[in-house]
Amino acid sequence: MLRKMLSLVALLTLALSACAAGGTSTPAGNPTTLPVSTSEANLTSPAAPTSKASATSSAAPTSKANSSGCTDSAAFVSDVTVPDNTNLDKSEAFVKTWRVKNTGTCAWTDKYTLVFTSGEQMGAPDSKPLSATQPGKTLDISVNMTAPAKDAAYRGDYELRNPSGEAMPIDNGTSLWIIITVGTATTASGGPGSASATCAFTVSSTNTSVVVDAINAYRADNGLPALTVNPILTTAAQAHSNDMACNSLFVHTGSDGSTPQSRATAAGYSGTVTENVYGRNPPPTGQEVVAWWATDQTDPRHGQNLLTTKYTEVGVGYSFFNDFGYYAVVFGTP
Repeated sequence: MLRKMLSLVALLTLALSACAAGGTSTPAGNPTTLPVSTSEANLTSPAAPTSKASATSSAAPTSKANSSGCTDSAAFVSDVTVPDNTNLDKSEAFVKTWRVKNTGTCAWTDKYTLVFTSGEQMGAPDSKPLSATQPGKTLDISVNMTAPAKDAAYRGDYELRNPSGEAMPIDNGTSLWIIITVGTATTASGGPGSASATCAFTVSSTNTSVVVDAINAYRADNGLPALTVNPILTTAAQAHSNDMACNSLFVHTGSDGSTPQSRATAAGYSGTVTENVYGRNPPPTGQEVVAWWATDQTDPRHGQNLLTTKYTEVGVGYSFFNDFGYYAVVFGTP
């Protein structure tokens, strides 16, 4: 289901991130070295998001006055077609329709537009004019799209813009989106994508590379050698990031009861590992995540892992879903 993030959820998640989302995990076989923190043990999953727009900050956006003196704002009503996580065939043509309400005081004209902003465009136009809509009325916005030809999860983000080109607030954010899976796209559970069995998280090799670079830069500043990226640890880290994204987790125990060590072992790693995790709305940058771990006073193990001399290898995972960014970093020694 496409949702518009409520500011309450964002604030709750930020609070959770501050107390335990970036925790470290005890390496198997040495439980007394890094005991599980009280905050981590008591952490519960946040309430399920019930909103649709992409939040860009923890503060709700406000209606904007345009040059005519009236205000522009909108509210998401429903997904008329293609709800989140709909599974489509490769290259399948479809029509995506959002229903929105004009909650401002300006009447919408064809000078108002729906504009593609990021993600997978899926054959949609760069922009589309809106139909005339009076304040208080709803509008169905339909866009012809085509599913990509590769099995994967895809997301595309759109904004409603006024005649001045400014993005209108939509509930507590500024974006509408579409999320689909194509063919036998692999999900966090390992199964094919479908509306009932998956979440269409997205991944980013850029985000993971930024984290690796930030960690090694921090180590260099402290006179320590760089950690070597290990592809098996990367696989384990990405699997947990996916699991956190699809199950609203902010801890080290997976939805299947797995631990950092069991995930690394299952991926084929024969050494000992520990883990840092982090989740937040809005999604933080890689530099912000590393900076948070480095300065976290609630659990100094985060920073200790960054400056470890015990572990020599690292793998990083990142998943994005429902405006949350989930990071997992697995440190290992063969």
